[in-house]
Amino acid sequence: MADIPRSPRSAGRFLPPPALWGFLLLMVLVFSVSYAVGRAAGPVAPGMHGTGSGGGSGEGTGDTPGTGGGMEDMPGMGHGSGE
Repeated sequence: MADIPRSPRSAGRFLPPPALWGFLLLMVLVFSVSYAVGRAAGPVAPGMHGTGSGGGSGEGTGDTPGTGGGMEDMPGMGHGSGE
């Protein structure tokens, strides 16, 4: 039987290919820049706050909590008004 020469890589521990390291570094860079831009831009809507409070006037009504109720106060959304 002929001896198969071993490469230096197989003699030691497993090392991922350099392309994988480059891809992981690129992903970290992209997500870091995205996070920084998002922090600089601020909230997407005026008056938007975090979800830490948990209390809102719309609880238990089936509406989104913290919105203050239904859509009756929107223009043209009256019930049976014939508009």
